[in-house]
Amino acid sequence: MNTHTSLKTLLIIGLGLLMNVSHASDTAKEKRWADQVADSIMVGDVEWLNVGKSKIFSIYTENTTEKAIGGAIILHGSGVHPNWDQVVRPLRSQLPDYGWSTLSLQLPVLNNEAEYKEYIPLFKEVAPRINAGIKYLKSKGINNIVIVAHSLGSGMAGYYMSQKPDSSIQALVAVGVSGVMYDEDDKVGYLNALKNIKVPVLDIFGSNDLPTVLKGEKAKADTARKAGNKNYTQVKVAGANHFFDNKEEILVKRVRGWLAKNATGTELNVNK
Repeated sequence: MNTHTSLKTLLIIGLGLLMNVSHASDTAKEKRWADQVADSIMVGDVEWLNVGKSKIFSIYTENTTEKAIGGAIILHGSGVHPNWDQVVRPLRSQLPDYGWSTLSLQLPVLNNEAEYKEYIPLFKEVAPRINAGIKYLKSKGINNIVIVAHSLGSGMAGYYMSQKPDSSIQALVAVGVSGVMYDEDDKVGYLNALKNIKVPVLDIFGSNDLPTVLKGEKAKADTARKAGNKNYTQVKVAGANHFFDNKEEILVKRVRGWLAKNATGTELNVNK
């Protein structure tokens, strides 16, 4: 093998390794999050779910009411974890007081400096994680299941729901999801996803949300309408930012109220 061929071969191998690294979740970071978060959980229990040959960190919080409605899979935003203070923890810890057991999943993550577009190749890793969450909830006797997601997690959830989702998923709550974030890739673009989502959707965001979220407000509503989704609802919370800081109670109230009307299911006393 001559020098030119050797260099070319090494370059191809190097690029292949780089692509594999950049196109997969940072599992070391996932482990660090789990190590840091697990012992601090006051509400709920840590569960390690099997996803292929790996396990992912999750937090299960059981419904506390006599009348159980179902289970909510909670998905966090970019680079964080299933017990993130903003949006995620309020929803996962308070929805059980209104009939919903919650399972907050660890999604694929990248380094803190990663841009949103760098997450696009990781969308393919989401379905196995959500399906593992569904399997876990079903093992608890819960069959009426919804997804409640924030920011990047909402985009990932939308992509999942636009493909071949498990029929147990009865509704999607997308908190602070952008309608323009992934337009450069039709396969994961949220607007493209809305064309194929048939279940009820709550699109909830703040009046002080990120520019990409506010910019996509009309486009999302128009896309859902043209797709024939009569159960698409858009709610703008006055004064709320992207993380609903100091507006957590309103967020939980809006989400639980909408779920009560759109995803009641038929489940009663599944915890008995």
